[in-house]
Amino acid sequence: MIRKTPLFLLALAPLALLVGPTATADEAANYTRTEDVVYGRKHGMALTMDVLTPKGEPNGAAIVWMVSGGWFSAHEAINPGYVAEFLDRGYTVFAVVHGSQPRFTIPEAVEDVNRAVRYVRHHASDYKIDPDRIGVTGASAGGHLSLMLGTAGALGNPLAKDPVDRASSRVQAVACFFPPTDFFNYGKPGERALGEGVLQGFKAPFDFKALDGDSKVYRPVDPGMRDAIGRQVSPITHVTADDPPTLIIHGDADKLVPIQQAEIIVAKLKENGVEAKLVVKPGASHGWPELVKDNAILADWFDEHLKPKAETP
Repeated sequence: MIRKTPLFLLALAPLALLVGPTATADEAANYTRTEDVVYGRKHGMALTMDVLTPKGEPNGAAIVWMVSGGWFSAHEAINPGYVAEFLDRGYTVFAVVHGSQPRFTIPEAVEDVNRAVRYVRHHASDYKIDPDRIGVTGASAGGHLSLMLGTAGALGNPLAKDPVDRASSRVQAVACFFPPTDFFNYGKPGERALGEGVLQGFKAPFDFKALDGDSKVYRPVDPGMRDAIGRQVSPITHVTADDPPTLIIHGDADKLVPIQQAEIIVAKLKENGVEAKLVVKPGASHGWPELVKDNAILADWFDEHLKPKAETP
């Protein structure tokens, strides 16, 4: 009897890479780690991130790392060894844990990570980073959330009571691995993946609900609203000419997130005049054993696009 690997386990494979056997990073201690920094609160719970600060000479730029696989996020998945390349190059890394499925859906995760970037920017002076030199990275669902920040990050609300919400959630560079980008053209034109089709094993992140004003309980949204939300959480929907430079690394044998997802958004970014690049990993599926080494390619992208601005005479 042939046993197939459940889809949710495949999606968590990138997250497993983050908690793999790379304890040498802690042993090397080339950084300081501040755990469980509260960047927001919702439903009586705290939203947290870990801040990893290089002990050497920080370069003044930040990398916001989306700790997410299958839109599952957990503090236990934060492994500093995974981002050693960024730390070695002087980047301050913010490891963001968002509201996780199955309790929370994709729109709620998107809201969380926007809040995280606003928090980082608002506290830039505290962390000795430049608020105009923020990059974002992640793999799989983390890549999707990275692109949502790249294409749909927004200016803050100047009238907000909370000063964090007055800060922008825009980022200056994106570099990520194998992200979903269009849930209505998933692998081929017209193929839906809102917790169906290839992603039928991921119903919880797409279980969109709205509060019923009369009964005061959350109920599933109607089909029209479901599609509207699906488009809102598809990064390709938001591509515009002012998006940041974007790099994607994707395996051409990926069955869970087809490489077509990277191809179509890179093409659309270029059509809009945005610098974008796709690096293809021949024969690679959804994650690969030496993936962490490819962070050097991402770091090169950040080095190029997060340089300090020349001083004005």
